Amino acid sequence: MFRGDKVFEKFEKRVWLSSPTMHGDELKYMKEAYTSNWMSTVGENINEVEKKVCEYTGSKYAVALSAGTASLHLAIKAAGIKVYGMPKSGVNVLEGKKVFCSDMTFAATVNPVVYEGGEPVFIDSEYDTWNMDPKSLKKAFEIYPDVKIVVIAHLYGTPGKIEELNKIIEEHNAVLVEDAAESLGATYKGRQTGTFGDYNILSFNGNKIITGSSGGCFLTDDEEAAKKVRKWSTQAREDAPWYQHEELGYNYRMSNVIAGVVRGQLPYLDEHIARKKAIYERYKAGVKDLPLLLNPFDNENSNPNFWLSCLIVDSDAMCRQVRSENETCYIKETGKTCPTEILESLSKINAEGRPIWKPMHMQPIYRMNPFITKEGSGRARTNAYISGEITDIGMDIYSRGLCLPSDIKMTTDEQDRIIEVIRSCFG
Repeated sequence: MFRGDKVFEKFEKRVWLSSPTMHGDELKYMKEAYTSNWMSTVGENINEVEKKVCEYTGSKYAVALSAGTASLHLAIKAAGIKVYGMPKSGVNVLEGKKVFCSDMTFAATVNPVVYEGGEPVFIDSEYDTWNMDPKSLKKAFEIYPDVKIVVIAHLYGTPGKIEELNKIIEEHNAVLVEDAAESLGATYKGRQTGTFGDYNILSFNGNKIITGSSGGCFLTDDEEAAKKVRKWSTQAREDAPWYQHEELGYNYRMSNVIAGVVRGQLPYLDEHIARKKAIYERYKAGVKDLPLLLNPFDNENSNPNFWLSCLIVDSDAMCRQVRSENETCYIKETGKTCPTEILESLSKINAEGRPIWKPMHMQPIYRMNPFITKEGSGRARTNAYISGEITDIGMDIYSRGLCLPSDIKMTTDEQDRIIEVIRSCFG
């Protein structure tokens, strides 16, 4: 380990949260797209990505799209049509309908519900996995028994209690849309995330465990849904010799060039997971005697992909910290720390960390939407965050948590220094 002032020397090159790790095959397949002149949304790279994703995950059908968000949008649209039927012309599928959504996630999980005219209802998290709480979901169905679509995300590559959640969903004849954008390669009871829902999605964004710089995938076992999504993603063009359109379409298909990057990355997925896991384990060993907890998972049933290593500070080890909408401050206390102090200290040595996802029910854009905890409506207690009386689990994890540098290219020496910086924050 590093001691003294050397701990706080800046890294010459920035240590990233999670940047792309290239291997060379990506360039070969991109060049093939170039030399064959298949540069648009048709080509062998796209075909191979869809084939390989199905082989790896066990999904029957995959449709390669331009982004994880595009994939989610069409998954939500497909779910809405399955439940409510085709809308009248000019009316969105979910117009006026409530949809249950994970609360602690990136906004892309939720925004497509609004694209389709729906109203997100946020379901609180639970401490065991930081994902959607089954007890809160059960309570939500008691309050809103007519809801027919549930969108669940697997946070930071850790599977939620997906079987327990899905049992509740099935009991209410609802449809599961599974957001596995962060969890490609993670399994629950030996089954890949992204295969539990009626409609599921993956992301190949630049910071994901497998990247195309952009891109995503729609997964399903429903052949008709796969055909429908494939059609929608290419402007819903009908099978006619001219350009004929009978329903709304989108420019969402993955390009053959981006697919070349993804195709070149996919064979290295298991290697990336192993290296991410080693990073997680080194952090866990390095802070084991500190009042911290790394992002937890179900050891018996799940195998995360360890996309990001995160931690939360024990409640009694938190110094005083206050966050506004876009600023934060804290008061240093001996023997205590907070996410803001740790993130500032990491930044000083040129290492990138980030706060935990701010829960959706705390976001200005969604602050008036319903929010459900295991006790019932959580809206009346939202202002407790400001006073420090945090009762909602998502709020609590957000207030005490942060994401650590988790880049595969980070060396063990660099990680050792990061661990020492974390330790110094308790001084």
